[in-house]
Amino acid sequence: MGLFLKLENYLTNICFFSTFITMLYYLYPEKWMNQFNIHIKSKNILLLSLLFFFLLALRWWNSHHFPLSNRLNCSKLLNKLAIFIDRIIFLCWSLIILQIILESVTSLKWLGSIITPIILFLQTLTNFYLPSELKLMTPLIPALQSNWLIMHVSIMILSYAALICGSLCSISFCTVYYLQNKNFAFKLIYNLANDYQILNNISHFNCQIQRFLYQLDNSSYRMIGIGFPLLTMGILSGSIWANEAWGSYWSWDPKETWALITWLIFAIYLHTRYSYDWSGFKSSILGSFGFIIICICYMGVNLIGKGLHSYGWFK
Repeated sequence: MGLFLKLENYLTNICFFSTFITMLYYLYPEKWMNQFNIHIKSKNILLLSLLFFFLLALRWWNSHHFPLSNRLNCSKLLNKLAIFIDRIIFLCWSLIILQIILESVTSLKWLGSIITPIILFLQTLTNFYLPSELKLMTPLIPALQSNWLIMHVSIMILSYAALICGSLCSISFCTVYYLQNKNFAFKLIYNLANDYQILNNISHFNCQIQRFLYQLDNSSYRMIGIGFPLLTMGILSGSIWANEAWGSYWSWDPKETWALITWLIFAIYLHTRYSYDWSGFKSSILGSFGFIIICICYMGVNLIGKGLHSYGWFK
């Protein structure tokens, strides 16, 4: 068992450094890269997905149960942070798989510059801020020893991955939109320039920005459109499981309540786009707000709430 734990630690560190290198590749402008570096970047994300897969498989082997929920007990308080490390790893892997799929079926090669920083942030939490006690695998509590575990938790995490990607695109839209409107330097040059070449370059730049904003808005809509039905399925399967385990479909547990709030926020997002033709900045504000709600639902409940889902609560 000690050998497996050492191997797990090594693999976790390799995942962290590989994520960091992959992020640097995506943040570095592709037009400044040679063909070799571009090829390495595309292969690096595939390697990263395999590393996270092997890490999940290794934790599955060590725990003898599907690595999505483990009882984490700790008597110490370290920055009031308690996160299910298995779910974090699975979320990172889901984000990577989603990025690979989207990059393979679309021409949106910039998605990695948005997604990889979040993966690195999650890896930083698990590697540097979680005490070692939280990383130990322990047996499942009786309520979690159910066939519903794989279905419910995996669907919920996949929905979070898709919704996080969509929300990040909305945040990026708001950021680019704000910077474009506040770019007084370009406006001043545009008003004062008499050179046709300068005006032509600025016009071309504005067209590129508008196209990029459209891609961000459209990507956000599509990814939230994928994540929302998955979230719906996850909530419904959780209700059925709760009835089998505790005799009640809904108990207003903090996790259940915030999952419902998350569902309502993204339902409003999709409804306003479909029924009221919202797009661009207005819908991106809703999508950005949804990211905050996801963070509260996914991690915040384990920090401040006590309930049936708060297995990582520090006592």
